[in-house]
Amino acid sequence: MTNRLEQALGHKFFDCSLLLTALTHRSHSWPHNERLEFLGDSILNGVIARQLFDCFPDLPEGDLSRLRANLVRQESLHQLALSLSPESFCGWETAS
Repeated sequence: MTNRLEQALGHKFFDCSLLLTALTHRSHSWPHNERLEFLGDSILNGVIARQLFDCFPDLPEGDLSRLRANLVRQESLHQLALSLSPESFCGWETAS
């Protein structure tokens, strides 16, 4: 699973136990991803904010905030995650 996921993401994971935790929902087992999700959400917001700030130097703060909110909202990220076909890495079934 890990090698295929690393190839799909273009990222090498150094601690595969953290990857497993990150992919585990709290309804499934412990350890689960809530604390990592909190951290990841914060990092994602910062990275997206920086990209928007650099790419759109003339946009006011309100417009930048709306763009960031649209990019990091749950539905957008869900669609991106589905495009990676996570079920092919873990044997998961996707919900319809």
